[in-house]
Amino acid sequence: MSIIRHFNGSETDLSWEDVPVRKYNDEFVGVTRQIPVGPDEGSNNFHIRYFRCEPGTHTNKESHPHEHGVIVLHGHARLQLNDEFFDVKPHDAIFISGNDVHQFVVQGDEPFGFICVVVGKR
Repeated sequence: MSIIRHFNGSETDLSWEDVPVRKYNDEFVGVTRQIPVGPDEGSNNFHIRYFRCEPGTHTNKESHPHEHGVIVLHGHARLQLNDEFFDVKPHDAIFISGNDVHQFVVQGDEPFGFICVVVGKR
């Protein structure tokens, strides 16, 4: 069944109606995620996730078979893709191929936030 998740946040403190803010994982303090479209909405083919990283934090350095589509919404980060590093900013669109090593490291003193779309079955 189709669903709309109404936005009820601000420019850098994003949130959606009835979407819980979750820990990124137990190792990372200051990094959260929300899933406005995912398994709870019955989305089997893709999931839309929002990640917020506070200043001084980073995402996990990881590699896995599924690819990502990312749109930076706010803040700045240094993105590692395999052995290369890139500075990313709001509105940058990023494609991360399956099995590429990747990690975002927040730059500056403002939160970094991005939307990430992944396949539903991982």
